[in-house]
Order: sequence, then structure tokens, then C-alpha cells
Amino acid sequence: MSTFKALRIFNEDNKVASRIVDMSVDELDRGDVLIRAEYSSINYKDALAATGAGKIIRRFPCNGGIDVAGTVESSTDPAFKPGDKVICTSYDLGVAHDGGYAGYVRVPAGWVVPLPAGLTTFEAMALGTAGFTAGLAVARMEANGLKPGNGAVVVSGATGGVGSIAVDILAGLGYDVTALTGKEAESDYLKGLGAKQVMLRSSLDLAKIRPLDKATWAGAVDNLGGDVLSWMASTMQIGAPIASIGLAASFQFNTTVMPFILRGVTLCGVDSVNCEMAPRRDVWRRLGSDMKPKHLGSMTRTLAFDDLPAAFDAFVKGQVKGRTVVKVG
Repeated sequence: MSTFKALRIFNEDNKVASRIVDMSVDELDRGDVLIRAEYSSINYKDALAATGAGKIIRRFPCNGGIDVAGTVESSTDPAFKPGDKVICTSYDLGVAHDGGYAGYVRVPAGWVVPLPAGLTTFEAMALGTAGFTAGLAVARMEANGLKPGNGAVVVSGATGGVGSIAVDILAGLGYDVTALTGKEAESDYLKGLGAKQVMLRSSLDLAKIRPLDKATWAGAVDNLGGDVLSWMASTMQIGAPIASIGLAASFQFNTTVMPFILRGVTLCGVDSVNCEMAPRRDVWRRLGSDMKPKHLGSMTRTLAFDDLPAAFDAFVKGQVKGRTVVKVG
């Protein structure tokens, strides 16, 4: 172990730039567990960080990549030993602590999740933060009463990483899923993941959202925020939960209290970054068992590490569907 490649993000003359560099372990941030990276992934957040399109990075320079899966090389914490297969996502990884786009990653032991039964390190990164977020959203909705017999569940931003996995997970658990998308050409893709119906955003009149509209959905996973989330709130069934997990369209949310006090709708905020370890491990366990997507392979492409710098622009522009795994090791 002399040097290894890392995609490092810099602030140069008040402009964010990322490039592949050579590093040594001694240059990595401190931590209890040294992981030999095998795979990472690309999330929308990674693309914003690496390009500077969003103010994501809180410390420069910093290795990008909010996800990593690999093998423990060494550990000062007895909970982990060399040879263990592990996952690390979220917390400050790739944002204020050297992340997964590197041959080696060193992190606090409290951030590390043992690879659950039923998953390989490749599959763990095909899921990554997107899959964990989708799984956490389903778990939050279930905890608030969602059951397959309650009725249809709608997923917005359905062709994205979180959306694709949410459609697949929900369909696999027996839910009647409606995929809401702006991409009509991807209807067959979404039906292939298990969506019973595909609804186009263009079919919605988002300029005229009623305080309460027809009670349609037993649950909802929203990746967009803004007017779509407002429309969802007005169309939920009595007692139905909404999992709010993204703001790809807007961070604004304009609605009334009527869905919440007249229909008992629950708005579940899904925070994958700060999720406590016990529920984090449980969601990962389920992602290797009853929540494991049945079509993970068909929604995933693999990218060579050297191709990383050229890949981010398409994510920022919303031109990518499904998941992208980065082969690091």
C-alpha cells in the first residue's frame, strides 16, 4: 500500500474543481477503521459536490463520494477486524470527511455497517445512499400504518436512483405502485421495475392545486418537493403517510393544514444522513432480505474509476436513470 487514486475536490480561486490525484493513507482523515474500497456509487448529491453546482462540500480539499463498500484493512475498534466486509454511507462522508472515491477510506467506527447477509459489496453500492433512503422511506411509512391492502402508493421522480429503487421495493412487498415521472419514454422501464401504472407529470394541473382533492393514495414517496408534494398532500387517503425524501424540483412546500387535520395525513421526513445506527442497520438488513429489489441489476450500470470526472454533468442535468456503481478496487 504505497499510493492509490482518489477523486479529490478543491476550491481554487473560489471555484470548485475535482480531479483524480494520487494519495497515501497518511493523508486521509483520521478514523478507527481503514477500509480498502471496492465499490462506490454516484448520487445526485455527489454530482453537486464534485461540480460545485450545489454548496455541498463543507471542507476543502476533500475526497468525494458519500458511499463506499469494501473490506476492513485495519481497525482500532474491536467491533471490526481485518477481512470484514462493510458499508459506510452518509454522516460527513464525502462532504466534510474524505469519502468513497478513493482506494482507501478511513472513518469512525460509529459510521460503519457490517455488510448484511444477502448482499455483495457491489449490490450494496448499487443500493448506496439512494437505496438506503428508499428503504428508510418505506420503513417510515410502514411505521405510520402503510400496508399493501390500503391502496395505491405513488412515487415521484420515479426514474431517479431513489425513485427506481422505491418502485422496485414497494412492488416486491406487494404494493400497487404508480410511478410519477416527467419522462414518458421511460414508461416501459418503470413498468419493468414493477409499477402497475405510470403517470406523467404533464397530466397534472399544478397551477390549480386544491386544499383537498380526490382521496387517491394510501402512501407516497416524494423526491421532488414543491408543487408535486403539495398536490400529493391534497390527494392522500385518510391516515395515509407521505415520505418526503428530496427537493429535486424545489425546497418550497405550499399547502394548507387541511390534509393533516381533516384526513390525518402524516408527513414523514426521511433523513438518511443522521439516521441512528439501530434503525440504519435494520434497514440495511431488510435491503438484503424482504426489501431487496428484484431488478437491481437491470437498473444499474458500472463505471470505471477513471471515468468519474466526466460522469457528473449528466446527473446535474437529470439525464441519468437508475443507479451507477463506481468500481474503485
